Amino acid sequence: MAAVWLLFVWPLLGLCVPLHASENSRSPGLDLLLPYSNGHGPAHSHRRVRECQPLLYGNSTHQTWRADSSQDTEEAESRVFITSVEGSSGPRWVHGHMTVVSDPLRTLSVLEPGGPGGCGLNRVTPVEQTARWGGCLFAQNAGFFNTRTTECLGNVVSEGRLVRNSRGVQNAQFGIRSDGSLVFGYLSEEEVLQQKNPFVQLVSGVVWLLRDGQVYINESLQAECDETQMTGAFRYFVDVISARTAVGHDAAGRVVLVQIDGQTKYRGMSLVELANFLKENGVINAINLDGGGSSTFVKNRTLASYPSDHCASDSRWRCARSVSTALCVHARRCGAGCGEHGVCGDSGRCECERGWSGETCDRPQCEAEGCGPHGICIKKGCACDAGWTGHNCSQVCPSGLFGDGCNQTCACLNGAPCDPVHGLCSCAPGFTGDKCQNVCPVGWFGASCSEECNCSDSCYCDALSGRCNVSLSQETQRTLHSVEKCRAKQMFKSWRRDEETKLERRYLSERSWLIFSLSVALLLLCLSLSLHLLSWWRSSPLSSHSAQRDYSYVPLHDINGSLTSAHPGKTTTGVSHTDSDSEDEVWSPSSDR
Repeated sequence: MAAVWLLFVWPLLGLCVPLHASENSRSPGLDLLLPYSNGHGPAHSHRRVRECQPLLYGNSTHQTWRADSSQDTEEAESRVFITSVEGSSGPRWVHGHMTVVSDPLRTLSVLEPGGPGGCGLNRVTPVEQTARWGGCLFAQNAGFFNTRTTECLGNVVSEGRLVRNSRGVQNAQFGIRSDGSLVFGYLSEEEVLQQKNPFVQLVSGVVWLLRDGQVYINESLQAECDETQMTGAFRYFVDVISARTAVGHDAAGRVVLVQIDGQTKYRGMSLVELANFLKENGVINAINLDGGGSSTFVKNRTLASYPSDHCASDSRWRCARSVSTALCVHARRCGAGCGEHGVCGDSGRCECERGWSGETCDRPQCEAEGCGPHGICIKKGCACDAGWTGHNCSQVCPSGLFGDGCNQTCACLNGAPCDPVHGLCSCAPGFTGDKCQNVCPVGWFGASCSEECNCSDSCYCDALSGRCNVSLSQETQRTLHSVEKCRAKQMFKSWRRDEETKLERRYLSERSWLIFSLSVALLLLCLSLSLHLLSWWRSSPLSSHSAQRDYSYVPLHDINGSLTSAHPGKTTTGVSHTDSDSEDEVWSPSSDR
């Protein structure tokens, strides 16, 4: 069998071929490839499966493989292929899709039909509808469903939620556990439900195709031990060529999804042919999933597989493309394993709470490792002292943070670190202040500005090193300018006070001289006036010297009438008033003499 890979190729299919039901189909016209006529899987116990295992594997009924966890590659790569298969009637060409998925824990999911709750509602939907809901890059159908009730069959775990428990019914399983390990084979109910390393994705198929790189179909027929195989029905399911879907992994731990286009009895592959094809392409373990008309592949949320081209327009042909669960490949993320102690980070990995670790943040650190001298172990992990962090309290708070839980921000300036416990600032040389916000005062330098500059000629020194004759920083220049401006204001105020004092003293002196001068002038004036008054008084007729002169007193009535002698017995006649020119003429001091 030779495989030929092509980047893009689709064979030209000339005529539309009606879909034939498989030998055990209950719905004529639908290409339903059913492995069992009654129910799903055998009714025997898991112990019976162990008894059916070849001695080569002992009591082990499944294989575990460490998954790829590299994040330096793309999430998935899908290619269309055409291969030649040598059949009983000659070679035939088979085509389909093969998708290789890196880091499956964070990129691969089992989805319920149409979204969460689809299995509970017995919903069946086309894969492209489920892919649109899940935002899938690639998707293909997965587990089987009951064609009468449309319920999901087998075990189903989706994104860490147990959707359906098959109660130990033995069919081939594919799952991913919380530690990223891949599981293929037969599982007991106890193994499905264990919580120490729980499944985050799980789906049931039919027939374990490859085990450790070897075809395992005949052993699967014995292990599943279904009673209907005696009628040939189960063998027919294995041998008939049809559309197929399978999931496996390669040696690197990458998941491999394979979808084969076909039509039951006319096109496609038998399970043996499919197992050999997978083996030739490096697949180690693989199981078969639902096939027939359900075998569909979706790329970028659009159906990319045949027979989509002849199922939509002609109502005479019915297409069994509505399916149950689907395998979805999406952008890298955390998967379903972060639990209650973690959240999915941008890197696609779980970011755990303090004191918890592991891929799914389910392991408390302090129980195994202790919390060291800076913490104590509590139920939720290590409780760290103020200033310490980490799952075992061994790390000092990151730079710029301090306090309990390192959730307080330092207020230090100029690049100064703070104490991780109390947040106190440790100033770098050249700075001071409780937040290191001040440059050293001019004339001081060093740690805590405790050293005095020793520069000649009053030159400035560097606040950091103390070197003299340096160019001052802008901050220092601003500080110095402020200091000089303040000093200038103080000097101006002092000068002004001195000038005002001088002016006041000068004003008081001039005023005193003016008052003194005016007083002297007034005194001299008074003295001069006094002398003039005295001189005048002395020269006045009223003075005592003038009063010593003799005067004759002539009454006026005597002057105007007949005069009588001023002296008794003497009478003066013949003198008229008009005859007198002056007083001297009337009276003469000598006339009485």
